[in-house]
Amino acid sequence: MKGQYELAMGSIAGREHTRLGRNNQDALSVLSCDRFTIAVVCDGCGSGRHSEVGAKIGARLVVETLSNTLQDKAIAALQYPQFWQSIHQKILIQLQTYIKAMGGDWQQTLNDYFLFTIIGVLITPENTSIFSLGDGVILLNNCLTKLEFSGNAPPYISYGLKYLWEDRECPQEFQFQIHQSCETKELNTLLIGTDGVGDLINFGDRTLPGKLEKVGDIAQFWQDDSYFKNPDKVRRKLFLMNREVHHSGKPKEVGLLPDDTTFIVLRKI
Repeated sequence: MKGQYELAMGSIAGREHTRLGRNNQDALSVLSCDRFTIAVVCDGCGSGRHSEVGAKIGARLVVETLSNTLQDKAIAALQYPQFWQSIHQKILIQLQTYIKAMGGDWQQTLNDYFLFTIIGVLITPENTSIFSLGDGVILLNNCLTKLEFSGNAPPYISYGLKYLWEDRECPQEFQFQIHQSCETKELNTLLIGTDGVGDLINFGDRTLPGKLEKVGDIAQFWQDDSYFKNPDKVRRKLFLMNREVHHSGKPKEVGLLPDDTTFIVLRKI
């Protein structure tokens, strides 16, 4: 799919994570070749001690598992539920290998490192599938979908390990959900992001800390050419939104984004 779509992406630690001295627990990964494009964002569980580790491994793992499977199978196979069940199973087996290799109590290792949500897109010449396991944000052709769960308790792919170890079928809630599917010729713009993007969308009329400039509408990220020409511009814009500005004799201005915020945006060339 190279030459048909261009991509931009960025990630920033949330204001609250910065205040607490914690790492950015989001991650992203992208792979694009002539036959397909895959993009994935992951969000580590906030209560996990080292969730950023699982999120980074998970993002790469999903992309590479999809890529390797598509090298062996016809692209048409992705239209069948068995394809996504196979991807899910392969990822679980690899996560199991990581957890066993790390030793210690497996449940504690899982909770500390491997609780993360997934939102991704697989684009082939004919079809585009947007998939997820957990919460986040999807903007397909400027149409917004927010994936939310009561109690801010999304399902995580690693919950399926219990069923793998017990040789039982994993419940549907812990498997990939195909949220939107369309013919690729109908795909003009797409943004996939972690749940922190919800605040980014809501704060379009707010002023950047220390500046007179407004944050601006979310559509800027696929309408403004500069985001695709400069690979660091998305991150720089998120940094400007979340920096802390001190004023002499005045209250300081704090960052606008409380949660880690990560997204990948693409548009048709």
